[in-house]
Amino acid sequence: MYKGLTIKPPFFEIGPKAFMYGERILKLALAADKASEKYDVRIIFTPQYTDIQMLAEATQHLLVFAQHMDPLPVGRGLGSVLPEAVKAAGAVGVMLNHAERPMTVSDLNKAIKRADEVGLVSIVCADTIEEAEAIARFSPNIIVAEPTELIGTGQPSDRKYIMETTAAIKKVNPEIQVLQGAGISNGQDVYNVIKAGADATGTTSGIMKAKDPEAMLDEMIRAVRMAWDEVHN
Repeated sequence: MYKGLTIKPPFFEIGPKAFMYGERILKLALAADKASEKYDVRIIFTPQYTDIQMLAEATQHLLVFAQHMDPLPVGRGLGSVLPEAVKAAGAVGVMLNHAERPMTVSDLNKAIKRADEVGLVSIVCADTIEEAEAIARFSPNIIVAEPTELIGTGQPSDRKYIMETTAAIKKVNPEIQVLQGAGISNGQDVYNVIKAGADATGTTSGIMKAKDPEAMLDEMIRAVRMAWDEVHN
């Protein structure tokens, strides 16, 4: 587990995937930067690789992560994503094992170790409670618990799944933070997940497909702060 950067909860992850890039993603990133400061909520932002440097240089509060990286050393590897290059571009972390970019157990373990070596926070996706528990043994910084079948559906995880995955992960390693994702469509969904005990949540479709992505972003980050304060104060 990389110890060089601590992301204190509550936090939120925005995953543009391939919906936005270039000037459009810069506009959203600047809005996220303002919302992060306004509500005192850290925001992880996972843009296209080609936009990492631009967003890292244009924002003050965003935590820019790569969408993936490969566990290879400097040298050969045409078409791969080099950990050192991700770091040099200005990213502070990396997402691994997303349902749309799954990794073998061996490569995932190696990639988490490479992230630790180069100084990147690792956020790793898990589907089932059993998978989340197994991944926790690799000691990533954050685990995203999201049932694959709910991704992009607008149907969030139920309270039972949220509580059980969080408990299973914390039992293995209480230092791992838990982000409960999948199906987050609006501020109410965000509020419900944080109230159920998650350290964080996040979305792709909820913001990317909204009529006004910047307004939805603000609504969601405001909901994070409201729910967290009600639970912890």
